[in-house]
Amino acid sequence: MTPSDCAPAGADRAHAAGAARRRQPRGPSGCSRPTVHPGAWWLWALSLGTAATRTTNPLLLALLISASAYVVATHRTGTPAARAYPAFARLALAVLLVRLLFAVVLGSPIPGTHTLLTLPEVPLPHWAQGIRLGGRVTAEALVFAAYDGLKLATLLICVGAANALASPARLLKSLPGALYEAGVAVVVALTFAPHLIADVQRLRAARRLRGRPDRGLRGLLQVGLPVLEGALERSVALAAAMEARGYGRSAEVPARVRRTTAALTLGGLLGVCAGTYGLLTAEGGTYGLPLLFAGVAAALAGLRLGGRRSLRTRYRPDPWDARAWLVAGSGAAVAALLGLASAHDPEALHPGVVPLVTPALPLWPAAVVLLALLPAFVVPKEPS
Repeated sequence: MTPSDCAPAGADRAHAAGAARRRQPRGPSGCSRPTVHPGAWWLWALSLGTAATRTTNPLLLALLISASAYVVATHRTGTPAARAYPAFARLALAVLLVRLLFAVVLGSPIPGTHTLLTLPEVPLPHWAQGIRLGGRVTAEALVFAAYDGLKLATLLICVGAANALASPARLLKSLPGALYEAGVAVVVALTFAPHLIADVQRLRAARRLRGRPDRGLRGLLQVGLPVLEGALERSVALAAAMEARGYGRSAEVPARVRRTTAALTLGGLLGVCAGTYGLLTAEGGTYGLPLLFAGVAAALAGLRLGGRRSLRTRYRPDPWDARAWLVAGSGAAVAALLGLASAHDPEALHPGVVPLVTPALPLWPAAVVLLALLPAFVVPKEPS
């Protein structure tokens, strides 16, 4: 009998699992590489947010929130941005409540016949015509405010889903060289709130373990100072890291290339604006799409030339593979098809409030929203 025959059966399974882990691509820190390009996750989430702006039907908006939440629950990462997803949900709820409060206190331009309550009305001077404090609160005004607030809340939850599925810092690596400096500023702005929320949660947990209060005004004041101190230390560390990596260093390019880059970028952006305006107007439907494509092509060429000034290199860049196309394509399909449904059947996607009607769930737009669940099935979960 050989020593291998005496090994327990679990050893073979452990050896096979270890070999499988060794075959997985590794990141700089030794952990398994992400499975999908971060840009695909952001395009998916922003497309769902775009789809949310095309409807006020609460059933479709709830379906969009449920689809994004399910994908986040199955594929969220362990970064501070992912842990901030519940904070985005609470922020969305706060936005909805504030919108309803404004409709109650400041009134609404929506006429209504179903009076819920009448508040004392504050008289305002003549120059404040159109503004009302108090007065009659109708069910039509509250329903309209709820639809409007739910649309904005869905957009915020989609942005939170993008942070939970792909860190903005990962997305920064994939930006063109010409947009690197602007991308750093955007990433720092996007990661400020998640890191701040993570610091608050960590300090509150530490205070609870020490038996100290973590709620109320006193707890907030005693947590606020360490949070600000941690933010300052993180800013100093970030500045030192950027300086050590030569941030802002650029290569010398000929003046002809600089002028060509500026002309292509500026002309491309103007073409995108003019093409978008043409698509939104009835008269510009013939020239809008060609002008938009030409503007996008010129802007991309300008960004390509502008990247010559960047001396930045990428270590193990994230590949854009078939799964990334499926993730981004599913979100884009939801946005495009809901936009098409909004143009052809506006009554289904924008239920009326005067008179009040019960919103119905349109079948094929609901089936379109279910396409947003595709990443949950085609993308493997990231190993912990």
